[in-house]
Amino acid sequence: MTNLELVALLKKHPISFGCGALSLAFALALYLRDDEIPGAEAELGLKSADGDRIALNIQYSAQLKEHADAMVASTKDIEARLVRPTQLGTNTQYFYKLEGDTGVKIIDLRQIAASAAPAKGAKNAYVAVPFSVSVQGTLPQILDFLRQLENGAHYCRVLTASFSGTASNRNAPLTLGLSLELLGKS
Repeated sequence: MTNLELVALLKKHPISFGCGALSLAFALALYLRDDEIPGAEAELGLKSADGDRIALNIQYSAQLKEHADAMVASTKDIEARLVRPTQLGTNTQYFYKLEGDTGVKIIDLRQIAASAAPAKGAKNAYVAVPFSVSVQGTLPQILDFLRQLENGAHYCRVLTASFSGTASNRNAPLTLGLSLELLGKS
């Protein structure tokens, strides 16, 4: 076959030769780029995961300002309810105010030295400020004292409680001994 015959055949069937040349080019490109496919698929997977994460961030950030404001307000409320372990007078005054509000009589009130110190470098460390309290009063007064501790101005956790009274005299005052912790800030 001569060059003239080849050109004549090409002019006679241009689409067939174009498709054949294109198929040959695609086969050559596939052969040369075959080793890049797994890397490209891994990169596609990473970019898809990043895209999904960003889409979720956009979806959840719709009320971000309101949530941040609510968290700041909650933090201020929590900070207002904390006690300071070094302010012994203010801390014991809280219990004396409860005594006046509920009608119980405080027999013993002690702030116990905290056993666990906050970690060094923690600037906003919350600590438990332990107290030992003994009160005397009627059952409704003692229950009111416990309710006001539970719903009071400071966060309180009762660790132990002992309740005693006299069996021979039902009208005698009852005694409640508490070991409790108030949430504080160092």
